[in-house]
Amino acid sequence: MAVTMAPDRFEELVGEALDMIPPELARAIDNVVVLVESRDPQEPSLLGLYQGVALTERDSHYGGYLPDTVTIFRDSILDICESEEDVVHEVAVTVIHEIAHYFGIEEDRLHELGWG
Repeated sequence: MAVTMAPDRFEELVGEALDMIPPELARAIDNVVVLVESRDPQEPSLLGLYQGVALTERDSHYGGYLPDTVTIFRDSILDICESEEDVVHEVAVTVIHEIAHYFGIEEDRLHELGWG
């Protein structure tokens, strides 16, 4: 059964997950916007999405781009959780997973590291 949670509480959890990023990595994050949306319209079960140019893909021609975005899909996460504790865990995993894409870490490596 899906968990219900106030949008403000969910956003707090996203903030707490961002606070889990080690300070030296957090300082390296630049020009990134983190959003919370209900659900991805093209892929309703998607939990999170990174859109942008990963740091490992940037070169001397990188400039003038809009901010990268990390979107966390609230209802998709709530749908797969059975308790608030599950939501806390899934939000943390999803946020870290999507931020890792900003650093150029691919899906396979994230799964190896336990952030899949």
